[in-house]
Amino acid sequence: MCAVELTEALIAYGHENVLATNRTTLEITKEKHLTKKGDCIIAVSADRALSDLDLRFKKILRHDNAKLTIQIEAGDTSEIVHALGSSRLILLHPTDMVVRKSDYLSDRTLAVKADKAAIDLSDKIVKRLRDPKQKVTIKLTVTC
Repeated sequence: MCAVELTEALIAYGHENVLATNRTTLEITKEKHLTKKGDCIIAVSADRALSDLDLRFKKILRHDNAKLTIQIEAGDTSEIVHALGSSRLILLHPTDMVVRKSDYLSDRTLAVKADKAAIDLSDKIVKRLRDPKQKVTIKLTVTC
C-alpha cells in the first residue's frame, strides 16, 4: 500500500527549434542542441534526467497506481500534464525524460498514459518554449 506524495523540480531552457508537434510524446532533455527532427522535445539543457531523480521518487513512480502531475512553467505561462507510473519503469536514462500517451515503455520513459503530448500544449507556452533564453521550470509530483 502506498500513500505518499513527493515532488522533484528541474530547470531546463527553451530552444528556437522547439516544434511541439508530436502527437504521442513530450520530452525534456539534458542535450543542448535540438534539430527539427526532435518534434516531441519541449525543453533542452535540463539540469536533471531520469537517472538523477531521487530514489524515493522513483520507487513511488514504479507503483502501478502512481499518478504523476507535470507542471511546466515558462515565464508567466504554465501547463499541467497528468500521467501514470508503472511497475515496469526503468528510470535510468542519463539525458532524457519522455512522457507518453501510450503505455509503451523504454529506458527513456518517465510516465505513460498521459493526457497530453507535445502537440496538445497551448500555443502560448510553445511560443515561450521557442525562446532559447526562456528558463523552464518543471515540477514532477507523484502520488499513490
